[in-house]
Amino acid sequence: MTLNMNLPLISVIIPTYCREEALRDSLADVLKQDYPNYEVLVVDQTPKHQSETETYLEELAETNKIKWFRLNWASLPGARNYAVRRAAGEIILFIDDDVQLTPGFLAAHAKNYLEKPEVGAIAGRVFDRMKLGDSGGNLQISYLPPQAMDPGIAWYYIDLVHTIKPQEVLTARGCNMSFRREIFTKYGLKFDERFRGSAVREESDFCLRLRQTGYKIWYDPEADLVHLGEETGGCHDISMRSLQYQLTFYHNHFLMGLKNLTATQALRLYARLFDCHVLGHPPCNKSGSPIKIVTRGVFFFLGFLKALGSVVQSIWNDGQIYTHMDEQVKII
Repeated sequence: MTLNMNLPLISVIIPTYCREEALRDSLADVLKQDYPNYEVLVVDQTPKHQSETETYLEELAETNKIKWFRLNWASLPGARNYAVRRAAGEIILFIDDDVQLTPGFLAAHAKNYLEKPEVGAIAGRVFDRMKLGDSGGNLQISYLPPQAMDPGIAWYYIDLVHTIKPQEVLTARGCNMSFRREIFTKYGLKFDERFRGSAVREESDFCLRLRQTGYKIWYDPEADLVHLGEETGGCHDISMRSLQYQLTFYHNHFLMGLKNLTATQALRLYARLFDCHVLGHPPCNKSGSPIKIVTRGVFFFLGFLKALGSVVQSIWNDGQIYTHMDEQVKII
């Protein structure tokens, strides 16, 4: 990684949890980038790695190819905040630990910041293996419909998998997104650590708050990667295989709405959430079994109550548990 002072330093942040071969392959792709000015921060929340992965990470850290941070807690938004506080880059870029990159990936993100001063974040295209399989890989969208910019219903219209034209968007996907550093420093934004489990909607919550700064979020299909969607590791092993996942899924959607949307927007979001995820109507296409609908309805209701509790609790506790832990350690 030869330094080039004419190009902004990019901090590539990779939160990881219980990933082995996929993590090693993702890091290998990052280290093959043709962009000359970047650093790599791995925020590792894995209790114990396989020996091959442990050795690989140790070698990369010892040769200063990566900065390797090991934590004894698991939180995706917490890991993002932890790394931002230790990143030196003018551009903060997040990827998942199960992705494939081409050598020009970082350069594709960087050029947008150099060319578009009004842009505060870049949403990259995601060749999502599962979603491409569902559509046969043939679907192409030039421009997203107007509904994709409506915070009440956008989440059912935003498609950063099949869209092929650059354009302003409402949010990015957490596995491929970057931000100007001043979003975190000048404006003091942090990822909300109350988004638990799979942390679904944590990046949407962050992007909605980012838009309040006046900056735009720009989608660039050339800043693309392949998201493998490994069935084990990552957020899957944190909660997705438990009933707790159902509760946090609904809690996170309600929390995003309560924090960021008007009453009308929030009601539209919750109505679509109920129609799709509880009743199982398209595009969710879930089982119409009365027992399953009732079960999902119970989690929907409990998720709302839990989110309401999170908002009320924020009066005296902002929920930034891991950030406060880190700050206390730094003080000591």
